[in-house]
Amino acid sequence: MSPGSTAGARVVALHVAPERHAPMEARASIEVVAGRGVVGDRWWGTKHRHVSVQSAEALAEAAAELGRPVPPAATRRTVTIAGGAVPTEPGARLQVGDVLLEVVRVAAPCRVMESSMGPGGATALRRRGGSILRALTSGTVRLGDEVSVVPTA
Repeated sequence: MSPGSTAGARVVALHVAPERHAPMEARASIEVVAGRGVVGDRWWGTKHRHVSVQSAEALAEAAAELGRPVPPAATRRTVTIAGGAVPTEPGARLQVGDVLLEVVRVAAPCRVMESSMGPGGATALRRRGGSILRALTSGTVRLGDEVSVVPTA
């Protein structure tokens, strides 16, 4: 996905967890508030960890490495996109539906992946975990929404 192009990238899964270690809940849409995060999600109100975004293609690569499926909810990420790479460079901007997001850092897999994905989960997601982003604008993200990288000045 090159800067400014949509390259056909779309939102294919949305998940929230109301509290830490709670099961992920699939959603058809999520409400994002600038500077606060996803309404109803465990990371609501944190300083920078507002939304996590991952690539369906990266999950397919992890599944091939593991030899078993990797459902989007197992990674505990908020937004899963298909048809484009997730930017990882801090400061990169991503338009997802109505919401403008800015990359804070790479979403590194943690030990929770070993229980949610099974043995080897964290290793399979190394360099495939997506990014953590802050919400710069408020709005709704829906399944099927277009995703594009936004050039920065």
